[in-house]
Amino acid sequence: MRISRLTPWAAGLAAVALFAVPAAASAGQQAAAAPRTPRAAPAAAASYDAYYAPAEGKTGAALKAALHDIIKTQSKVTYDGVWNALKATDQDPANPNNVILLYSGRSQSKSTNGGGANDWNREHVWAKSHGDFGTATGPGTDLHHLRPEDVTVNSTRGNKDFDKGGSPVGEAPGSLTDADSFEPRDAVKGDVARMLLYMAVRYEGGDGFANLEMNDKVNNGTAPLFGRISLLKQWNQMDPPDAFEQRRNQVIFDVYQHNRNPFIDHPEWVNSIW
Repeated sequence: MRISRLTPWAAGLAAVALFAVPAAASAGQQAAAAPRTPRAAPAAAASYDAYYAPAEGKTGAALKAALHDIIKTQSKVTYDGVWNALKATDQDPANPNNVILLYSGRSQSKSTNGGGANDWNREHVWAKSHGDFGTATGPGTDLHHLRPEDVTVNSTRGNKDFDKGGSPVGEAPGSLTDADSFEPRDAVKGDVARMLLYMAVRYEGGDGFANLEMNDKVNNGTAPLFGRISLLKQWNQMDPPDAFEQRRNQVIFDVYQHNRNPFIDHPEWVNSIW
């Protein structure tokens, strides 16, 4: 279970050094989330053995509990601060003036964030109504599941669970939706799965928020549940973490929350827990 081997994750850490994080990215955060300058990428993934040491050798519920205890130690970002944070975490590697929209895949100017039809806004991948946490500092502002997305596409996705099938989504090529579910484009299916699974481990009923859990249903409404876990497990395997996702995890750890999404570092832990 150690992470000393040079995996694609390790290669992704090396990519961190290729992206500059704008100084403005720290604006609007609480004092507890005072940003640090990203340190140079470690030479090997072994640098995070110590971070995950309490989880080593564990499986199932014991692994989930150990990971919760590790990642619950974090700084928090205000909801207003999320705007600038996303400009850093989701920066287009080919154009530092743009962000990449999650479902659309479109590269769009950082300055076009807002509420207009062609602006981008803050998409809660774990829909905030599932557990009714809104935009409260905590799950409502956790960068590990907040991504930039086209306003219209964000509205189309709404609070739907994730499943397969439906009709094409305008402005989000490869994405599908129907009355009760949303299917993202293939390139981010694994990203979506790992973000949801992070939330189910991070928020276990403490901090004054609901205990977020996975199930194998859609139409979960306001219950603190998300589905379908059977499909999300498949997506985790078919779309492993890429350099963009790995870099994003690193920036959140280094600059903002100082905690990690363990399923980006160890996607094999998904099947061990669920």
